Amino acid sequence: MFDKNTIARLQSLETPFYYYHLDVLRKTLEACKAASSKHGFHVHYAMKANFNPLVLDIIREYGFGADCVSGNEVKAAIAHGFGKENIVFAGVGKSDKEINLALDEDIFCFNAESVQELHVIDELAKAKNKVAKIAIRINPNVDAHTHHFITTGLDENKFGINTWQLPEVATALRNCANLQFLGIHFHIGSQITDMEVYKNLCTRINEIQDWFEDRGFTIKVLNTGGGLGIDYQNPDTNSISDFESYFKVFKQFLNVKPGQEVHFELGRALVGQSASLISRVLYVKNGQKKNFLVLDAGMTELIRPMLYQAYHLIENLSRKSESKDSQSYKYDVVGPICESTDCFQKDVDLPESFRGDLIAVRTAGAYGEVMASSYNLRDRVASIYSEE
Repeated sequence: MFDKNTIARLQSLETPFYYYHLDVLRKTLEACKAASSKHGFHVHYAMKANFNPLVLDIIREYGFGADCVSGNEVKAAIAHGFGKENIVFAGVGKSDKEINLALDEDIFCFNAESVQELHVIDELAKAKNKVAKIAIRINPNVDAHTHHFITTGLDENKFGINTWQLPEVATALRNCANLQFLGIHFHIGSQITDMEVYKNLCTRINEIQDWFEDRGFTIKVLNTGGGLGIDYQNPDTNSISDFESYFKVFKQFLNVKPGQEVHFELGRALVGQSASLISRVLYVKNGQKKNFLVLDAGMTELIRPMLYQAYHLIENLSRKSESKDSQSYKYDVVGPICESTDCFQKDVDLPESFRGDLIAVRTAGAYGEVMASSYNLRDRVASIYSEE
């Protein structure tokens, strides 16, 4: 992915920055589109993963909808040409201002996450003489078997409505005249690579769908959420997730009735491999027990390793041409921020590295640039594109 010409180009640029591999992005979108279209599935891009303007424009070209979790994401989706009829709005804490914005824009659907939220949306819609389309986000209590910080579908999580609350939901839907019930929504977590998890989700969706239909509700939309994982260890040899197997699980095990639509909300799987964080070595600190590479990028540019203990492959691009048989050294790769937690990874095997070497932190296209901050009054990280 980083050939000699690309590395030479990057060497001349001021670091740190995100480098977007737009060819990888397009190939990933093509693969997802092909795999989902054969089953008639609808895919919404989860904008929280990456809302880089050029990335949004490219994703919109492939005809995906938008999954938003804030009013500003709704605005951005509309500004970048995502059709209002393909925008869904989730989030456990939608403000009145955000709900009113989405009502004014006549978006496709709110994914409601509490009984109280149903009543709030109903009241706000009534004030505008509108009917809000609603899907109920339900906790199916399915374990995603992923990091506990990114698990969202258990009873202990703050998201969604627990199954024991469904009778109350049914009562609210019958009494709220300004709500139109479209269907049910689920999202159990992120970075899921075990397809058995999704099979278990299908079983729960089928059961919950039957519960609603037994009580006279018609379900038009089954929104299964997203969470499909990517390969952080092998970004070059396995850059595209197995969309074929992912969608096949839902085709095989989800009980889809005539006239129903099946929707997905994918983020990481679409954009995760599309960018690398590029940094330089500021200092090499050699100690008795530890060697440190101090980079000019840190937790202000990519916080995932510090927040989630997430793994990202780290490469020394300046030494990429060196023989594989040459001696390697173990380094703690750290950032410049005044926090002890500002460490990308400990004991990384790298060629002997020097001040000025160019370092790539791979698979940073999801939850990288969008989570960047200006802590320590740092400059906001820049974006560079492969097609410039």
